[in-house]
Amino acid sequence: MNELFLSTLATMFVVIDPPGCAPIFYSLTTGASAAQRRMMAIRAVVISLIILLVFAFFGRTLLDALGISLDAFRVAGGIMLFIIALEMVFEKRTERRENRAQEVVEGRDATLEVDDVSVFPMAIPMIAGPGSIASIMLLMSATSGVTERLWVFGATGLVLALTLVSLLMAGPLLRLLGHKMEAMITRLLGVILAALSTQFVIDGLVGSFGLSG
Repeated sequence: MNELFLSTLATMFVVIDPPGCAPIFYSLTTGASAAQRRMMAIRAVVISLIILLVFAFFGRTLLDALGISLDAFRVAGGIMLFIIALEMVFEKRTERRENRAQEVVEGRDATLEVDDVSVFPMAIPMIAGPGSIASIMLLMSATSGVTERLWVFGATGLVLALTLVSLLMAGPLLRLLGHKMEAMITRLLGVILAALSTQFVIDGLVGSFGLSG
């Protein structure tokens, strides 16, 4: 299978973390009907897809307008992803997500119907957050033609499809995985992301200083 496809699939899966989104979504939609949950899950993924496509196509233009080189963005993005990886390994990212979800739940008015959480916090920042936006821009910067871009879009679309499945099956998924298994998977994905982010930084430094690979 294409190397770029696999690299994109691994990066986006680790950053978006579909299994990790499931318990957050489940807690945010407590009291919602099955139909409401389904619509919120679909809407969250569609909005995330639109956001990522916008940055995939116009992110380079934005960088040029700000006078930022791709190599500088690779280094910055790699450092940011490495921080996310450390948080995953030490479970800080999951804890922060859960705290954000709890704040949203506590901020609800009990007299109102179930809040629509598809835009915030599910689409932004849990799915299409800084990490996934930086990743799609970094991966697009590594492409050199339409075919390679299609590999990136295909892998990203697959990850978003898996995210939708995990949101729709949040209840059964939680019962199947359990908290300990979820924590183990998160740590493993964190280690993989750390390696990928380090490679982004190395590529950025090589490009910036004209070093040999």
